[in-house]
Amino acid sequence: MFGLYADLRRSFSLRRPPCIFVLLACTAALLSTEVKPAQGMAVMSTGPQTIQKAEGESVTLGCAYTPSPFDTGELDIEWSVVSPDTTQKDYMLVSYSGGAEYHHGHHGDHAFAEGLSFAAGDPSKGDASLSIRQLSPAHSATYQCKVKKSPGVDARKMSLVVMVKPSVPKCWVEGGELVGEAASLHCLSAEGSPPLKYTWRRQSAEPLPSAATQNSVTGELKISNHSQSFAGIYLCEVNNAVGAEHCRINLKANKPPNRAAVIVGTTVGSLLLIFILLVFLGLLFGKLSNRHDYEKEFSNEIREDAPPPDSRPVSRHTGRSSGQHPQVTYCQVGSLNEGHSRGHTPVKYAPVQYDGEYGYAV
Repeated sequence: MFGLYADLRRSFSLRRPPCIFVLLACTAALLSTEVKPAQGMAVMSTGPQTIQKAEGESVTLGCAYTPSPFDTGELDIEWSVVSPDTTQKDYMLVSYSGGAEYHHGHHGDHAFAEGLSFAAGDPSKGDASLSIRQLSPAHSATYQCKVKKSPGVDARKMSLVVMVKPSVPKCWVEGGELVGEAASLHCLSAEGSPPLKYTWRRQSAEPLPSAATQNSVTGELKISNHSQSFAGIYLCEVNNAVGAEHCRINLKANKPPNRAAVIVGTTVGSLLLIFILLVFLGLLFGKLSNRHDYEKEFSNEIREDAPPPDSRPVSRHTGRSSGQHPQVTYCQVGSLNEGHSRGHTPVKYAPVQYDGEYGYAV
């Protein structure tokens, strides 16, 4: 019996050291877990990585952080715009260091920096979020929040997309809105960031005609076979990620004109036009003919009524004085010959005197 007890005691004494080692190892592991220091500075995500906002609105880019007890250095917060070109440096916007806030601008644009500020009154309290007022498309960029407190440091990036809301669209109808023919309703917004989506519906809450097809990209609603049941008010809504607008139009259903009456009217109108043209040409021809006859008769009357010109002797010596005229002697040829034949003496005539004023003999 004594020998059995001795064997058990000896066995226990041999196995006891391994149990002690296991117990000491577990204790050491627990102690190491308790005294293990924290991971350091941690910037927590408080919103989506991509933010879409409308032009003119405001936005807050979240950047909450938690420092570690072992981070004992000076707090330094930086907000910057990440350059899309990896070879270029980022652009500093706003920073916080030594208890003071600094504005650095963006590409030298001071108006851009005027709308930027820390959302919290004191960024050192764990909230380094950035507030941007009066957004414009120029604010679209990738932003980075970086928080440093030696030896801890962490950062977070987020993208901001500033979009333009759609403007009020314009609605109009193409086609004659005739029953039995095709009609097209169009909708177009002049402004708005893409993608823009157009949607047509009836104001009466009735479904669109089965013969209608719409294009959400171009804004066209096409009705292939128009009828009276399709008439009414239609609404077009255009929207994008940041806003929506709409317009409305009244679609009519007009009866088509009588084709036979149209043909008859066209024929009568053509004949009447031809008749008017012929009458005009006849009047024009008659007027030209009468004018020709009148001119011919008038020229004949001038030739009949014209008096003969006055016969006036013209002096060869027009440069001489009007008081000197050549003396002309007249004689009868026959009498002269008879005188010679009969032996008579030739008769002499006195010279003819001319009147200087009238130019004839006196």
